[in-house]
Amino acid sequence: MNERHSKWQTKEIAETFVEGVRGAIPGAKLQLEVISKIITAWFPQPSRILDLGCGDGIIGRLLLEEYPEARVIFADFSEPMLEKLRIKIGINQRAKVINADFATSDWVKGSELEKPFDIVVSGFAIHHQPDERKVELYTEIFCLLRSGGIFLNLDQVKSKNPSTSEIFDGFFLDHIRRALSISDQNEMMNQIEKAYYEDKKENIPAPVEKQCQWLSDIGFEDVDCFFKTFELALFGGKKTFTRVAGGS
Repeated sequence: MNERHSKWQTKEIAETFVEGVRGAIPGAKLQLEVISKIITAWFPQPSRILDLGCGDGIIGRLLLEEYPEARVIFADFSEPMLEKLRIKIGINQRAKVINADFATSDWVKGSELEKPFDIVVSGFAIHHQPDERKVELYTEIFCLLRSGGIFLNLDQVKSKNPSTSEIFDGFFLDHIRRALSISDQNEMMNQIEKAYYEDKKENIPAPVEKQCQWLSDIGFEDVDCFFKTFELALFGGKKTFTRVAGGS
């Protein structure tokens, strides 16, 4: 396994994230609504879905409910987060949980038997990787999709200047603080702020415009950034060709 590990892997931070952050991320409800809307428009009857960086599975669990015929594969490198997911989904024959480290191409081995996927959705799983690895990951995802399949990446992207990034930090943490009860604010906010800035040290975000260009170069079509709020963005596209990425 690659030596670079997210701090979210610790049990304490996983618990803090699930209890105090996941549902209070700025625009969380909008993000889920837009993902659902895109899937309805582009691939209204998916049968096989891959949720990368699923954490406690907030996106994949939504899709399990919306598409009762679909099978969802949940993949993440954080075992404490996957344990939270297992508790939330219980015994479900349409769900499979795998531990996968996206820092190397080895993660694909756990998903290849399930391919081709109609939809691959990633939630805050890729921004930790350097640019070269991001491009490799997007290519690996392209190869896992069936023709007509969709890739949607909900992630942190790079601001154009440092001052915007600082404003985003305040915006993000203020939003979380408002979502907590008064009794939880002091103790939990201390934990959340510490976890946030520790995690931020590992971030290697890239501008969304650059990442959309990478997707187009790989072979995705209808590539777009569907929304962006400071450093939070949803972008992706469709695989409309059966050719292998990078081929003719």
